[in-house]
This record gives sequence, structure tokens and C-alpha cells, in this order.
Amino acid sequence: MVERRATLGLLAHAVMILGMLIVAFPLYLAFVASTHTAQEIVQAPMPLLPGSHFWDNYSAALTGHGGGAGSNAPVGRMMWVSGVTALGIAFGKIAVSLLSAFALVYFRFPFRSVFFWAIFVTLMLPVEVRILPTYKVVSDLGMLNSYAGLTIPLIASATATFLFRQFFLTVPEELVEAARIDGAGPMRFFWDILLPLSKTSIAALFVIQFIYGWNQYLWPLLATTSEDMYPVVVGIKRMIAGGDSGNEWNIVMATAIMAMIPPALVVIFMQRWFVKGLVDTEK
Repeated sequence: MVERRATLGLLAHAVMILGMLIVAFPLYLAFVASTHTAQEIVQAPMPLLPGSHFWDNYSAALTGHGGGAGSNAPVGRMMWVSGVTALGIAFGKIAVSLLSAFALVYFRFPFRSVFFWAIFVTLMLPVEVRILPTYKVVSDLGMLNSYAGLTIPLIASATATFLFRQFFLTVPEELVEAARIDGAGPMRFFWDILLPLSKTSIAALFVIQFIYGWNQYLWPLLATTSEDMYPVVVGIKRMIAGGDSGNEWNIVMATAIMAMIPPALVVIFMQRWFVKGLVDTEK
């Protein structure tokens, strides 16, 4: 039993508040910078209170009317591309992983364990290792500067397959027998029994995979050359052209703040399902 002491409680809260301030201060500085002009930001010392150019900077970022030396692609378009890519990767990974885990657990076929370990070994092959052959295939198929080229190479997930496989192994065998007696086929069993039981795991993986897809940088950097297909993370990099004098840091900071909003909203609204999917006792 953990003993409760007032001093330990105060110390714990002080440490948490200090950690929160350390994490939040750079975000606050980015927000403050997004409300000033570019000239005010580069002055020393930089203002620490919000300015009066909030709407000007954010509207300029959304519509692509900034005057910096780098890319001036509309942030609204970049966030749309990032959203479609993140949703495609999240749903694609979950769908492929569910079906592959279902096949590995409930179907009997030769070399089933070999196939499972072949999938599992791919955990040691991140995108960076296979990026050149992947780029060659995508280029030969004419999928550069397309949503398919941004999502399809990233939808396979050994981690999600492993997690769903481990969960399916905990499903009682009596459910399988009952479904078989009722005349349910494999896909009926999958849709009516396994999917409802897996909803918390699916929700948790959706949050993880959405953030993973939204934050992709290296692959979209290679797979996109047109401003119309820049995800927002790549767009921020393209907006920074070089020296401080050539960049409108207020527009860059406004873009960075807007880029944080969608994944933050996903975490906030799905927090209960996310935690439940990770800590449920039956997992």
C-alpha cells in the first residue's frame, strides 16, 4: 500500500507543473511569434506577449499570401493533404493489420508461423532502410505527387498486426465454436464478433497511426515535388528558405501552430478510447 503524505503530493505536483511549463514554453513562444510582424520577431529581445497581427498572419498563412523567400503554398491546402494522408494511412494500416492477424490466427495453412515471423521481422526495416527501392517502384507506377503515392507505401504495419494477433488469441474458443454451430462463415464471424470486440484496440491504434501519418516528413519530402501536394510538415520546411532576413517567421510560426491542432484534437476527443484500448484487462 502506498503511503500518502502531503509533502510528497506537493512535490509531485510541483515536478509535474515544472515539466508542463518546460514543454509548453516553446509552444507559447511560437504562438506569440505568430501574432507579431516579421520585423518584431527578429528584434532582441523578442516580445513575450501576443501582438496585434493574429488575424493578418493566420489569414496570410491559410491563403498563401505570405511574402517570404520560401514556399508560399496555402496552409489550408497543405492541411487538407496531411489530413487525407493521415486518415488513409490510419485506416489502411488498421484494415490490413486486422485482416492479416485474422488470417494468421483463425486459418490453418502451411508455413503459417513462417509468415508471421516474416511480418514481424519487418519491424527491423523502417522506411529509411527501404526508401530508395520504394521510391523507384512508386515512380515507375506514376504515383508521385498523388495521395496513393503518399499513403500506400506506408500502410503495412507489423506492429499493428502483432497487437491484433495477440488480442485475437485471447478470444475464447467457445465463441468460435458457437459461431460455427450457428452457421456463420469466416467473414461473418470477423464482422459480427471480432470487430466489435476489437473496437477499443482499433481506437487506440487509430490515434497512434493518425499522428504517425500526420507527422510524416521524409517520405513526403521525396514523393512530392508540387506545392499542391505538400503535407503541412513538408510545407513548413519549404517555407524556410535560408537566412532570417528572407523568411517571414511570423507566417512560419502560424503554420506550425495550425499544424498542431488536428492531432491534438484527435488525442483530446479520443483520449478515453485510447487509454481504454491500451489498459483493458482483457488485452
